[in-house]
Amino acid sequence: MKLGIMQPYFFPYIGYWQLLNAVDTYVIYDDVNYIKGGWINRNRILAGGAPHYLNLPLTGASPNKKINEIEVNKNDRLLGKGLQTLWYNYGKAPYFKDVYPVLEAAFSCGETNLAGFITESLKLVCGYLGIGTRMAVSSEIHKNNELKGQEKVLEICRILGADTYLNAIGGKELYSGDEFKRYGITLYFLETGDIWYEQFGHPFQGNLSIIDVMMFNPVERIREMLTQYDLVE
Repeated sequence: MKLGIMQPYFFPYIGYWQLLNAVDTYVIYDDVNYIKGGWINRNRILAGGAPHYLNLPLTGASPNKKINEIEVNKNDRLLGKGLQTLWYNYGKAPYFKDVYPVLEAAFSCGETNLAGFITESLKLVCGYLGIGTRMAVSSEIHKNNELKGQEKVLEICRILGADTYLNAIGGKELYSGDEFKRYGITLYFLETGDIWYEQFGHPFQGNLSIIDVMMFNPVERIREMLTQYDLVE
């Protein structure tokens, strides 16, 4: 069984979805510490031909708290500002009318917990893209939560019966293939290929939020993009 584990990210870039699509089970790593300035509650969209941050407002965010211990600020004005920003910058995008209802549903979901809110958005995008990967939530897995880093990941792999573990290429320095082999698990790192598409005629800006990808591409093309990667041992 192929397994992937990642923190819940706010409408992440295409590589996140490649990993999610490539595995049989995907664990949303919600019981690790929140990273300030990372991708958990923000991502980049296209605004005037350049990258621009889209932020999810939070209450009580702290790197001393787990992701699932933080709340989304459900202030209608703040969340509405996010949707207004998307409308303003993508209203003329070719697939805006298809994609906007998905984003509206995500922003208006009833979840107030940060991990729960992002999990709902991940499920909505998966539904739009036709990704059928089984999802599990780390905090709901009965495991030794005193473990850290690689040892905690290996524990989850063991409990769920994984024989293959896929990780984003950015974590290559964090994990040892030999250590995974000791547990009968093959470790691969997913490296996203060269992906390009038209963005209102501007010079291409890569690695933006999946929102940008969906606004400019049909689902069939995005599903092709999901396979544009290499697995590195």
